Amino acid sequence: MRIKSNISIWFKPLQGLFLSCLVAVSLAATPLTAGAIGPQQPIYLKASNTNNYFQLGYSVAISGDTMVVGSRLEASASTGVNGDQTSTSATAAGAAYVFVRSGESWVQQAYLKASDTTVGDWFGFSVAIDGDTLVVGAREATRVIGANNATLRFAGVAYVFTRSGETWSQQAYLKASNIDVGDRFGESVAVSGNTVVVGAPFEGGDDSGNFDDAGAAYVFTRSDTSWTEQAMLKASNTQEGDKFGSAVTIAGDTLVVGAMGEDSRATEINGNENDNTARSAGAAYVFVRSGESWGQQAYLKPSDIDADDEFGRFMDISGETLVVSARGENSNATGVDGDAADASANSAGAAYVFVRSNDTWSQQAYLKASNTAAGARFGSSISVSGDIVVVGANGEDSNASGVNGDQNNTLAVDSGAAYVFARDGTGWSERAYLKASNTTAGDEFGWSVGISGDTLVVGAYKESGSATGVDGLDDDLTPQSGAAYIFSVPAADLIFKNNFE
Repeated sequence: MRIKSNISIWFKPLQGLFLSCLVAVSLAATPLTAGAIGPQQPIYLKASNTNNYFQLGYSVAISGDTMVVGSRLEASASTGVNGDQTSTSATAAGAAYVFVRSGESWVQQAYLKASDTTVGDWFGFSVAIDGDTLVVGAREATRVIGANNATLRFAGVAYVFTRSGETWSQQAYLKASNIDVGDRFGESVAVSGNTVVVGAPFEGGDDSGNFDDAGAAYVFTRSDTSWTEQAMLKASNTQEGDKFGSAVTIAGDTLVVGAMGEDSRATEINGNENDNTARSAGAAYVFVRSGESWGQQAYLKPSDIDADDEFGRFMDISGETLVVSARGENSNATGVDGDAADASANSAGAAYVFVRSNDTWSQQAYLKASNTAAGARFGSSISVSGDIVVVGANGEDSNASGVNGDQNNTLAVDSGAAYVFARDGTGWSERAYLKASNTTAGDEFGWSVGISGDTLVVGAYKESGSATGVDGLDDDLTPQSGAAYIFSVPAADLIFKNNFE
């Protein structure tokens, strides 16, 4: 599909869009362009213990009416669930906050900390949730193990929490079977039912440990309340610096692992994985489970690839649809399936939609922002739910706020944005352009995104309001305290016909 670059053409599908917000209080709509209607301001979420440089929103995940937001630099020394959050004696230990929806209101349900909180762990660097099971990665965790009390700096760990009724508790403490210095296990996490996947992109390579930072991914499964490691996965073309495990995502018995540092210049499914002429082009690997065994089903590369694209840094899967980003991609194209040949927009970023039919994968769409610009890093985060994809661009520069505002200025550098795309049949189009309600330069709105059903959450980890809780006053007095924003897309708005020219 080719789309004209004129803005009036871009937003024709948005006529009649009602991108509403789940707000418990009445908010005045901000005047917008392009015919968007309805309330325009998202819900504004802050931590219950907002403080300087806590960076709430560094990670987000949502499942139904439950959302988890990570704060990798939170500094309380408390442990477990709902402990004392007032101290700041454990610098960068990290925390995670659970919010739940009741009717049209969101409230904080739990404040999560590791059972062994330690300075510098970055608990909350990554989060994932499926129903009543939640996983938090602490990629910087240093742990002492073994009879000789070996200190393993930055080995990384992950924690599983479960909910019974409205009460959360830690169910498991996960570490790799070959835990080692600098692996950063917990860089990425994913959960589906009774299966958790944890990425360790700096793990040491092949079975002999010969390849620094080649990376690995680990699969854990639950029986009753006990977790065991089911598999350790490696790339089919393991090489030094590939960072396999930089992203992980899972749906049922299908698991995908990203390797942002992989070097092949292949541009097709199951292409030449031993090319190694495009440094850090990136790749994605699909694995499927049969019984308790995992096997690689596909090696994915996009239709256009170049060095430093970092394809595979972020990804998400829903059913038979997989979306993989390449935040370093340089094309100046806009919209869907544009011309990728013009590489004049350095690190503008892109996202690619892949679909599976039986056991065969193919690329369905090439997604770009409607206001592509160098340094926007479109694809800095990805989330997909059915026929809806959300893509973050933490380096986008417009000073717009709310939904479908003026995207054609650069008055708020690195304020960030997020873009909503929807599929009709096999065709994709952009449905909405999202900004924070309090857009400010440097906030990096879009660093993290999540979608479940008709609810979107976007993290802005460098936002600086001093408020606590939901819909507080924005005053920009607490540097990089961080925030998250909730949007809602009613189902009726996702049923549309393409009317591109």
